[in-house]
Amino acid sequence: MANIKSSEKDIRRTKRRNAANSQNRSRLRTQAKKVLKAIKEKNQQAATALFVEYTSLLDKAAKTNLIHSKNADRKKSRMAKRLNAVTATA
Repeated sequence: MANIKSSEKDIRRTKRRNAANSQNRSRLRTQAKKVLKAIKEKNQQAATALFVEYTSLLDKAAKTNLIHSKNADRKKSRMAKRLNAVTATA
């Protein structure tokens, strides 16, 4: 346990940040699953709407350094590729 006030504050701050980060990471994974489910069901409109929301979440995560910006770009690109495969066949 920390003995210094600033260290105690750092621990509290870390807990808060960790909770927020894990919540945002979970939100990202959930949204990705929703998009993939819509793509699998070949629901083009729902998949497109969910994809827009997913890219927004990725950009926010990259902006706050939750994930690296190139990681976000790669995830967006791969998901867009899957989405385009469904829209091309429909």
